[in-house]
Amino acid sequence: MEDKIKRKVRILMMLALQANLLVIEGLAQKGLTLEQALSIAQSNSPTVIKTRLSLVRSQENLNAQNAALKSKFALSVNPLTYSQNRALQTSLSKYNTTKDVQSAGSFTVVQPVLLTDATVTLSDNFSYTNNIANELFGAAGKAFNNDLAIQINQPLFTYNRTKLNLKTLQLQLENAQLSYAVQLLATEKSVTQSFYAVYQAQQSMDIANQAYQDMLKNFEITKNKANAGISAQSEMVQAELNLETTKSTYENQQVAFENAKDAFKNLIGMSLYDDVVVLPNIAVDTTLKIDIGFAIEQGLANRMELRERQITIESSQLDLVTVKALNEFHGNLGLSFGFNGNNETLPNIYKNPKDNENVSLSFQIPIYDWGQEKSRIKAQEATIESNKVDLTSQQTDILLSIRQSYRNLRNLINQIEIARVSVTNAQLTYDLNLEKYKNGTLTGLDLSIFQNQLSQNKLNYTNSLISYKLELLNLKILTLYDFENKQPVVPVKTLDNKN
Repeated sequence: MEDKIKRKVRILMMLALQANLLVIEGLAQKGLTLEQALSIAQSNSPTVIKTRLSLVRSQENLNAQNAALKSKFALSVNPLTYSQNRALQTSLSKYNTTKDVQSAGSFTVVQPVLLTDATVTLSDNFSYTNNIANELFGAAGKAFNNDLAIQINQPLFTYNRTKLNLKTLQLQLENAQLSYAVQLLATEKSVTQSFYAVYQAQQSMDIANQAYQDMLKNFEITKNKANAGISAQSEMVQAELNLETTKSTYENQQVAFENAKDAFKNLIGMSLYDDVVVLPNIAVDTTLKIDIGFAIEQGLANRMELRERQITIESSQLDLVTVKALNEFHGNLGLSFGFNGNNETLPNIYKNPKDNENVSLSFQIPIYDWGQEKSRIKAQEATIESNKVDLTSQQTDILLSIRQSYRNLRNLINQIEIARVSVTNAQLTYDLNLEKYKNGTLTGLDLSIFQNQLSQNKLNYTNSLISYKLELLNLKILTLYDFENKQPVVPVKTLDNKN
């Protein structure tokens, strides 16, 4: 009697210790919902970070190009230049030594013209020269000089390179924005799959633990019967084997659970030393109605991959413009008008100004290139047609994927109902056979079979719910429409640059 009391006390102490450990572990664990996990992944995932940096690079390149279209101001100053030079004056057959002091500066404004690809330049060059000494001719004196001019440089009979460069950068930015949005959706899918994989492993561990606890109780019953001589020792051996088997299964599920958590934390960018527990919402609305025609319409209208294909075609067409200009007939018109002032005193520098005018017209005329331009144009046209074929194929792939996802969802609704009924039946069957086992009319081996069936049906039900959630997410990504909340998915278009 005393031994039984001591044994009960030990059991109670062990249970209290386990309860305390569970409380401490619960305090150390960090609960994560799916939304929180997605937020962490969008901030810490290396793949998302690289895609975001690519978007920033494209945005800044376009900003730089837009800034280049504005007036560029430049100032150059040469405060002091001193020179002493001795040279042979061939007309006099004598050497002459000169000493000069000079100061100069220039101010330039350059304005590109987007409409015509011209460049307008306003320049002002000012200089001061003081001839200190001239051995043969005496001091030459000092002089102020200023050249003020406006110049226009206009390409002729060619494409507008400024507009083409700007359009190329705009397409690159749009493509980077689309890539970033696509990457966020891909991250949402992978994180969601990993999130539910952790939950599945967690459920598998809990179910295996429940089976182990049930088998531990059954083992005690069989042990008591065998000690009392009510059942054979072979039942005792079988019960012990069943207990070790369920214990091993539970330990294996613990390992799988920890591995799934590590993979999940690594994916979203969390420290592997942080302990997390997922808090999923696997409630499923099996009455949700999805119109396949509407889903296809949304997918073909909004899928960003289609726009990426269109951007590729537009970029190829811009490249065709460049290819056609490799050996083109083109010209250039240059106009310049200005004033020159020169005087010994600064206030009178423009007392007698002189006009400076310049007009130049040039042409580049190709003669014969042995068919080079023609072949390059055909090659680029073939590239454009290939890109159009890719666009058509992408549209077909999207159509097929949406139809398959729709069929999968309809089938999963049936699977959920079947799995739910199977769990109810398996629980009833296990409870009935447990009573038979307690009454001695069922062997431990047979009971373990019903226990395994119950555990498997519970897992099947959980997996069917998760499969439905994942397939619904897949349909959202395929159509860019959230059928649960009945609203379109707005892709990311810009980043907030706080500079």
